[in-house]
Amino acid sequence: MATAVFTRERVDIPDFRHLVDYAVPVAAVVPVAYAVILGTTLHTSMADLEHVSARPVSLYRRLQLVALTLFATVLSALPLVFGLPVEVFATSVRNAVGYLGLAVISARLFGSGLAWLLPLGTFGPTLLLGVGADNTPEGWAWSIHPATSPGALAIAALLWLAALLLPGAPPSADDRAES
Repeated sequence: MATAVFTRERVDIPDFRHLVDYAVPVAAVVPVAYAVILGTTLHTSMADLEHVSARPVSLYRRLQLVALTLFATVLSALPLVFGLPVEVFATSVRNAVGYLGLAVISARLFGSGLAWLLPLGTFGPTLLLGVGADNTPEGWAWSIHPATSPGALAIAALLWLAALLLPGAPPSADDRAES
């Protein structure tokens, strides 16, 4: 709802390397929060049952990722009612997809309790170091690129596809991040 209230606001990016004047819309920043919050749904309290299940749960995990992505897209679309420009909506959806992919990858690598690690771990440096001296985003800082950037779209799509295809080991009962 914060994105709907602050639809026209922009977040100034404090760059430590250069004195630049670069800002991104709030709607392009909030998808990190969507990914972190939706990433918490990857936790399962039935790890023991998943070990002995007759059917692998990987298909259900993939369906959950698709459902979470659709939900994040709906959340990104809410500010359109309050006049969010379509290009900012496209950036918001791209960032939601990319950071949700990172959250799922993080959950699969480190346990669902640490699903927030990769999204926040990449977003912080992006805000602090992602703008070059020429006042344009660095190539690796995909989430602050404009909606028209094909490279940023490709990176977000690759992150999501990697999350979809990454084989996740069944959660262990003694996973410390989930305890």
